[in-house]
Parts: sequence; C-alpha cells; structure tokens
Amino acid sequence: MGSKKQEKPNQQQQAKTSGTKGSEKLLGESVPAVVEDIVGRTGFRGEITQVKCRVLQGNDRGKVMRRNVKGPIKLKDILILRETAIEARRIKSRVTKGAFS
Repeated sequence: MGSKKQEKPNQQQQAKTSGTKGSEKLLGESVPAVVEDIVGRTGFRGEITQVKCRVLQGNDRGKVMRRNVKGPIKLKDILILRETAIEARRIKSRVTKGAFS
C-alpha cells in the first residue's frame, strides 16, 4: 500500500485565507486629500456635503476631484480616500439645504 502523507497547510497560507469579506479592499493604499472648496449639500435630508479636494499623494497626485462627505467638514481638512478613480456626480439642483446654500 502507498505511504502518502497528507500535507497540512502552513500558518501563512491559513492567514491569507482568513479575514472578513471585503477586507482586501481596506488593506489597499489610502491616499490623503485636502478640501479646497465646499460645493454644497446633498442627500435626502441634506446630510451629505459635496466638496472639491486635491489629492496629495499617489498616482493621481495634484488631481482635483469632487467627493461626497458625511459628517462635519471644513476647508483645509484632510480626507483619507480609499480610491481616486471614482468621482461624485455634480449637484444639479440650485436649491440646497444647510449653511452652504
């Protein structure tokens, strides 16, 4: 009869497969960006602020992009972006909610 041994996966291989769903996306490169302009408020209740920010590092360094931010934000704040490929749509309505209208 054959004397084959079953190989057990080592700890490094097990560590790669373990983790929560989508954790690979979180471990990617984070890029800082500085807020240059507050465009307006959006969302059903005006809880989202649309800002223009300039990317400080990475492949898209110097790129100005439009992003939606939830929570308190002011000029010259630093945002940490998970990705720089997707840009927010422009606010179409002239009537905006909040202090920036």
